[in-house]
Amino acid sequence: MPPTLASLVHHSTLKLTVRAGEGRLDTPVRWAHVSELADPVPYMEGGELLLITAMTLDTGDPDAMRRYVRRLAKAGVVGLGFAVGVNYEDIPPALVTAAEEEDLPLLEVPRRTPFLAISKAVSAAIAADQYRSVTAGFEAQRELTRAALTGDGPGDLLARLAAHVQGWAALYDASGAVVAAAPEWAARRAARLTPDVERLRERPAPASAVVGGSDDRVELQSLGTGRRPHGALAVGTAAPLGTAERYALHSAIALLTLTTERSRSLQAAEQRLGAAVLRMLLAGEPDHARAVAGDLYNGLLDAPYRLLIAEGAPGALQELSEALESGASRAGEMVLVIPEGERLVVLARDGGAAVAACTSHAAALETLRASAEPAGPAAEDDGIVIGQSAPAGTIAAASAYKQAEQALSVARRRGRILVEHEELAAGSVVPLLADDAVRAFADGMLRPLHEHDATGRGDLVASLRAWLSHHGQWDAAAADLGVHRHTLRYRMRRVEEILGRSLDDPDVRMELWLALKATSMS
Repeated sequence: MPPTLASLVHHSTLKLTVRAGEGRLDTPVRWAHVSELADPVPYMEGGELLLITAMTLDTGDPDAMRRYVRRLAKAGVVGLGFAVGVNYEDIPPALVTAAEEEDLPLLEVPRRTPFLAISKAVSAAIAADQYRSVTAGFEAQRELTRAALTGDGPGDLLARLAAHVQGWAALYDASGAVVAAAPEWAARRAARLTPDVERLRERPAPASAVVGGSDDRVELQSLGTGRRPHGALAVGTAAPLGTAERYALHSAIALLTLTTERSRSLQAAEQRLGAAVLRMLLAGEPDHARAVAGDLYNGLLDAPYRLLIAEGAPGALQELSEALESGASRAGEMVLVIPEGERLVVLARDGGAAVAACTSHAAALETLRASAEPAGPAAEDDGIVIGQSAPAGTIAAASAYKQAEQALSVARRRGRILVEHEELAAGSVVPLLADDAVRAFADGMLRPLHEHDATGRGDLVASLRAWLSHHGQWDAAAADLGVHRHTLRYRMRRVEEILGRSLDDPDVRMELWLALKATSMS
């Protein structure tokens, strides 16, 4: 601890006596300063023990003494040392009274104690405190380094940091989610600071902020060396950090930053390996994929998985990647995330935390989109669309990839953020006909028939619809139209002549039926 007025009073060789301000002797002393000026305040920084002999003071004027003491107190002077036996045999009563009224500690310095001895005592105590702080800081650094090298994850490092600062510590990932906390109860406290961590992410690393409420004071520090932080560290304490505690904090920041950067390098290598595994799966070589994956991804390949393909702006893809990896990390689950230009290909365990994180992320974006004001094309370009396959195994990777691409295409057409392939398989093909390209094809195919009907020479479009809906049964279709079956036969021959296509061809009948359905939806 730094020297205090109490420690100076109890110093065996100084022989100081307290004459006022007994209740404030626990105040730390930054320095001991000698000044006989009538107004030394311009030369004070705060925290000083001012030593005087009152050579130039009007000690007989109570008002002058009150003004003098009041200015010292407002300037942050923590105490006044008065040398007796020099200019005065005792401390002047007006000065004692003024010190008592202002509650400013007033110490009587005996003649045999030179001011230099007090200055040396303060200096020695400050040096000893700094030495203890540096020594404690180096010890903390050694402990934290050992924890980083030998511990299982960041939990051990955070536990040692929390013990050194006598508070709590928490680590956040790039998305602002709490990765670990020490003690365990601090996880809930740390989670309430996620909005503050998200604001910190918007600033280039390294960045810091001090937040807190009635319970504690929290320092937030970003982690990472790049433009965008890769995580954050929170430290909560009851009071501002001292020198030793700050040494420990800076050591933890350096170690966690190093660990984070190393993790990113490993992550890049894992992504390259994952891309090779995916290529082998898509090429129908699951055995080779397993051999390359080794222990890293084999657990993922042993269970049913889903393939996800996302397209969007780089920032949106980065946020999705962070959400997926954060969800998987919290569950101790492996996920394969492969950036491919403006695409992100993901292989994740079916029913796992990563798939759930993707669904939650998409739902949050849908809610945000629904609540936002209508935006122009530029805003849409910044969005993201995701297609998700049905559950698959290693031998069906190519099919799962096609399913994800089909779902992605439908999501893009429908203006959805996420579409699962099961929606397509379980639903009807009819909604797909709402695509502009399909409607354009249908309009072009049926235009000659509509132009024929517009002249009043027959109702070929309605006749074609009735005939196709009754599966080519003449009597049923004619009855539905209220015409003779020979009339209907004549109309169908006219349809074939106008379109130049045979109704005996099942593909032609299918295309005409879908064209009729598409035009009826517009």
